[in-house]
Amino acid sequence: MSCKNIYITTPIYYVNDVAHIGHAYTTIIADAVTKYSKLLGYRTFLLTGTDEHGQKIEQSAKKNGKSPKEYADEISDSFRKLWDDFKIEYDYFIRTTDENHKSGVQFAFKKMLENGDIYKDKYSGNYCVSCEAFFTDTQLIEGVACPDCGKVTSVLSEESYFFRLSNYTEKLLTHYRENPDFILPHSKRNEVIAFVENGLKDLSVTRTSFDWGVKLPAEMNEPHHVLYVWLDALLNYATALGYGTDNSKMEFWQPKLHLVGKDILRFHAIYWPAFLMSLGLKLPDHIGAHGWWTRDGQKMSKSIGNVVKPRDVVETYGLDPFRYFLLREVPFGQDGDFSEKALINRINGDLSNSLGNLLNRLLGMAEKYFDFKFSSKLAVFKNEEIEIEKIISRLEDLMFKLQIHKYLEDVWEILAIGNRVIQNSEPWKKIKTNPEQVESLLDFIANLLAKVSILLYPIIPDSSKLIAKSLGIEISAENYDLLIRKSQKIESFNLTVVPPLFPKFEPKIESNNISQKNNIVQNSQIEENLAPLEELSGDGLISIDQFKNVSMRVGKIVSVDEVAKSKKLYKLRVDLGESRPRQIIAGIREFYSADELLNSQVCVVANLQPAKLMGLTSEGMILAVKDNDGLSLVRPERERKNGSKLS
Repeated sequence: MSCKNIYITTPIYYVNDVAHIGHAYTTIIADAVTKYSKLLGYRTFLLTGTDEHGQKIEQSAKKNGKSPKEYADEISDSFRKLWDDFKIEYDYFIRTTDENHKSGVQFAFKKMLENGDIYKDKYSGNYCVSCEAFFTDTQLIEGVACPDCGKVTSVLSEESYFFRLSNYTEKLLTHYRENPDFILPHSKRNEVIAFVENGLKDLSVTRTSFDWGVKLPAEMNEPHHVLYVWLDALLNYATALGYGTDNSKMEFWQPKLHLVGKDILRFHAIYWPAFLMSLGLKLPDHIGAHGWWTRDGQKMSKSIGNVVKPRDVVETYGLDPFRYFLLREVPFGQDGDFSEKALINRINGDLSNSLGNLLNRLLGMAEKYFDFKFSSKLAVFKNEEIEIEKIISRLEDLMFKLQIHKYLEDVWEILAIGNRVIQNSEPWKKIKTNPEQVESLLDFIANLLAKVSILLYPIIPDSSKLIAKSLGIEISAENYDLLIRKSQKIESFNLTVVPPLFPKFEPKIESNNISQKNNIVQNSQIEENLAPLEELSGDGLISIDQFKNVSMRVGKIVSVDEVAKSKKLYKLRVDLGESRPRQIIAGIREFYSADELLNSQVCVVANLQPAKLMGLTSEGMILAVKDNDGLSLVRPERERKNGSKLS
């Protein structure tokens, strides 16, 4: 990229209701691209805010017994607070009721008027209050309903000022042809071009049927006119930088990216560029239109009660998992479906198993073999390093073209390389015979995770900072330049233990709402759908006689086999001093290698009813403890006779 300043905007959200998942999706994308731009060393300006004028707001306020300003204040504040709580790094939160915005809009209107792009006439047409837009008879559904929202339109006839949109048809088509990435994704670009090629009519840009909006400049002496809400709203991108007032931030004017929902693409990709051409301002580099979200395959509706509230999801699952899910689950531009099952699968699979587990494996081996300190100059994994650099080379383009799901797929391919190298290297076997090679393995994994922590910072910032902390590095533009752009390596590490990043979740869903925290999986066998034991509580105490009914014995693992079609289970044969070894199915495969288990002693609950796991009979349960530092088997301090009883 050639520019030193990066200007990124969300839509300004209409204050007719509180924020939902679609608002969060757009804002988190904008925040991710902003954070990424900062890593590249650019000066960024992220704008968000609220759109507060128009007949719909006037009507909603009246329905709620409030003035339009009181109503707008309340909803706008809820958006700002949500973005603050979600740690969105916006530089300015604009409101269209701000005085400097209104002054800038009036300035722009006068300039368009002076340029000959504004004229006065009468207008009669089918008007949708909900969409704040006019439609022709042929566009209406069954002659009466809005083609966008389906609500019944009304015939509106009034005096109006018009913008000569028809004059910009060829200029817009030329711009689309010469800038193929102006509208993203490209499928949306084709829709816009088709609309413009059908011919553009001049646009009514004032209203006289209501009062809640930006007035025309006082010197025009037109007190009964207010500016069309879309002219008012779109100009926020310029007035936020001081356009028409002090021009204080206009150095950022060359918008890198306007993010919008697909339902408002036409306004941003047709009206807005034409307004900018009239004002002599540069057009944005990209206008990115994302799809809509459904809930479990259904359209979200307040009447159904299935609207996803971002705050509820984050309070249950955490901010970083929510960010990751939104950005990974759906290709940009396509509609997405939110379900708790899909979210939990992403947390347990991608975040916990792939990312969190790789860090845990590194920390575990570093502690066990090298007291957390290691370094290596051996070039053992040169081919893998080349493969990683090839992946990294395409990430910047993916981020700025909003193919963030592919960006994340590629980062997870890097993690897959790390996990694959550990399995193939078998460090638990080599540590006694070739410790230097094991040290080189840990050096490779630590450098891999250092790169990943920086690459994932725009997506899961808090977790990425924890990974970086464990490695003893900082996430910064300087380290991005050294480790990502220049492919430099960190020569030595002194690791620090951090809490496990992504505890696993067991679904516990009540009705359509995410009303309480889901259970965090505390026992690896629960992951295979065994019924979980009741947690200890004040009323969960047992008597000594009840305790004596539990038979716990020491046994030696005499064979270890992987269970087909399961990444978590081992089939163990454990000698408890009986006539034959017990078969026990244990969900510990992600924490121990087969070689670490074979011929070691464990503690077993020996008098459980046999249970079926993955079609296999399990004749006991191995005791283990799991906390924020991972899972460990409960073992006797020194070797004991097989079958010895715990008491």
